[in-house]
Amino acid sequence: MINAIKVAGVVGAGGAGFPSHVKYDTDAEYVIVNGAECEPLLQVDQQLMVHEASKMVEALWHIVETTGSQKGIIALKNKYHDAIEVLSEEIKRYPQLSLLILENVYPAGDEHYIVYEATGRVVPEGGIPIQVGAVVTNVETLINVYNALKGEPVIYKYVSIVGAVRQPSTYIVPVGTSLKHLMDLSGGSLIETYKVIDGGPMMGKVLSSNENYNDVFVKKTSKGFIILPEDHDLILSKEKRVERILKEAQTACCHCDLCTDLCPRYLEGHRIHPSKLMRIASYNSLGDVNASIEEAYLCCECGLCEQACVMNLQPWKVNIYLKSLMREKGIQNTLKNAELEVHPFRAERQFSAGRLIYRLDLSDYYGTAPLNREIVEVDEVVISNCQHIGASGKLVVEEGAYVQQGTLIFKIPEEQLGANIHSSISGKVTILNPNEIKICR
Repeated sequence: MINAIKVAGVVGAGGAGFPSHVKYDTDAEYVIVNGAECEPLLQVDQQLMVHEASKMVEALWHIVETTGSQKGIIALKNKYHDAIEVLSEEIKRYPQLSLLILENVYPAGDEHYIVYEATGRVVPEGGIPIQVGAVVTNVETLINVYNALKGEPVIYKYVSIVGAVRQPSTYIVPVGTSLKHLMDLSGGSLIETYKVIDGGPMMGKVLSSNENYNDVFVKKTSKGFIILPEDHDLILSKEKRVERILKEAQTACCHCDLCTDLCPRYLEGHRIHPSKLMRIASYNSLGDVNASIEEAYLCCECGLCEQACVMNLQPWKVNIYLKSLMREKGIQNTLKNAELEVHPFRAERQFSAGRLIYRLDLSDYYGTAPLNREIVEVDEVVISNCQHIGASGKLVVEEGAYVQQGTLIFKIPEEQLGANIHSSISGKVTILNPNEIKICR
């Protein structure tokens, strides 16, 4: 199974895209499926859990067997009624598998959060789930594992396009499809001037402004694109520069500690205090960077501290800035405590998703994005050589070559962490630059 996954180029279908053949090549007590999809508006995983439940469950069983796990746990929110009903039937064939029903809170999709809810174990400071015997995987990744076991590489991606578009939808598209094509499929924007968030509203990135977004392409890790007015508060917040953020910290932070009180890592016992780091920033004490700000490394950048703040400040961005300063100074994270005590009010301080949608002013865009189950056909794709954590792939096709769909085009460098990348359509190869190729039918 591990080799099939490696050959197929399976990586985490969301987040940073960790190569799955490395993640699953381990011994674990638990395999946990992250089906929480806690970012508002994104809907890929919750739909896959309904429409592709049998494939997902079979792939999970294979991973449980391969890792020698005691249990496979599918964690999903209590509001996903259809998925709960379908999966409850599917897992009856597999005694090792069970469902874990989560509250509709943010950030329920955080790995540390899910591990604690599923096992009662706390991932160490700066650590990863396998340190407490758990492997966490993504719903769509399981679909790709199922396909890999059938000899099919990762060439398609499930992507939601939502927000200010005429037909919010979820599509199955070849990897390398342009955002412009997705916009056309959804009927185009409802507004003339807009910007696009790649990913969820909390942790997604605002793309650089481009009239047609012709230079933005779907990757293996793409989950969704959110179209919003360019003057929407969420866009303005995400684009706020660090100089202004630090100035606002100096002039507006009232040191109320609410950012710390709701910090998911703090509530799990990690030694991070966003309010303390904001004090350092507000008193302009960043000139002498030292280990006193080391706890910024423990920030998961979920952005919840900003929603907790009565002044709309951004401690998470301050933490990102502090991390960069420490890296420049060569200061490493030494906070690795594994003997952690969960905060007694952790359950009471969970942030409801409904409240989050209100705070983000996304109520007008909150609705369904139904899955179109027909694979979208495109005439050209642009594919990059690195869509994952690790080394970039080595180009193994030549300029002008005609490749069939599924042909290996970027290969993992020998003995390095990475993932194979395949042609998502059949066509002629054009090398655009050292890192990208275009394939045209």
